[in-house]
Amino acid sequence: MTVDALRRGSVDVLDVLLAEYGHELQRVAYLILHDAAAAEDVAADTLITALEHGASLRDAAALRPWLLRIATNHALSHRRRQIRIVDLEILPDLPDERERLGADIRAALWQGVTALPVRTRAAIVLRYYADLPVEDVAAALGVSPNTVKAQLQSGLQRLRHTHADETPLAEVRHA
Repeated sequence: MTVDALRRGSVDVLDVLLAEYGHELQRVAYLILHDAAAAEDVAADTLITALEHGASLRDAAALRPWLLRIATNHALSHRRRQIRIVDLEILPDLPDERERLGADIRAALWQGVTALPVRTRAAIVLRYYADLPVEDVAAALGVSPNTVKAQLQSGLQRLRHTHADETPLAEVRHA
């Protein structure tokens, strides 16, 4: 029903899309851009673009990857236009030592991800955060699946090399 309304260009579908996909679109954009306000803009722009081009969506099952591809393209376009990046490290207070150690590992891993080239970072975010298959990541980035596999391999190697002494990255699954 959502896809049919989107294909018709019904404005009412925006509320449904926002409720169902808005948080994930915003989070993916944030992980690419490191800017919460820009990520909100990207999520809104994604939904507007989806409404404008909804008639082109042929496969209803492809809605989520299609929206993630639009969000990724908007985030990468925003990133190209962006002059300055401000990194903010926000970590929750964790009472348990094991949880604190886990947070330290996640923070170190995230710091390594932020140091990756933007397209490699986008591939890592879409594959491991959004859990998209390699083929959908390739479609979102407009490259071949082999290019995505190479970006993922390169990114994971850089993360393992950078954090070899401090982070057990062997647990990061392979593409």
